[in-house]
Amino acid sequence: MGKRTCDGCGRRVRVGGGIGDLWSFETESTQGLTLELADGSEFFLCYDCIDRLPDDEEVTAADVEALPPYRDP
Repeated sequence: MGKRTCDGCGRRVRVGGGIGDLWSFETESTQGLTLELADGSEFFLCYDCIDRLPDDEEVTAADVEALPPYRDP
């Protein structure tokens, strides 16, 4: 599996697919998605950041920029 940096918090997360999975038997799932937001912007976000986005309004780039940076637990 490859890794990609979350545009919200900056954490490196697993991303499935691509040549890296061809030679590997890893069964771990992807830990993020690329989302197109209401204002037309596009971001790759980990699932934790997606959960922090507002539920009651259309999400914009300003909401992503307001996400806190990742802190190792």
